[in-house]
Amino acid sequence: METYQLYQYDSCPFCYRVREFLRQAHIEMPMRDTLRDPLARRELVEGGGSGMVPCLRIEREGEVSWLYESLDIIDYLRQRAVDAQAANP
Repeated sequence: METYQLYQYDSCPFCYRVREFLRQAHIEMPMRDTLRDPLARRELVEGGGSGMVPCLRIEREGEVSWLYESLDIIDYLRQRAVDAQAANP
């Protein structure tokens, strides 16, 4: 099982693209605002290696990976949703 957090900020158009996908797909996940929350920004830079947003933090079996780029994030989550539907018909 995977858990997710989206590192983003409100005025970023690429972050908006990901948030809009999440809304349309009825996917809820914690959001970390890197402009308003200095701790979130530090976690993003230390964990992911860059302060760029949006970034999806993926935790799976104690391992953490970081996925940048809005379209890559959307594709990743879309594929996970398809896989989940196939596993639970």
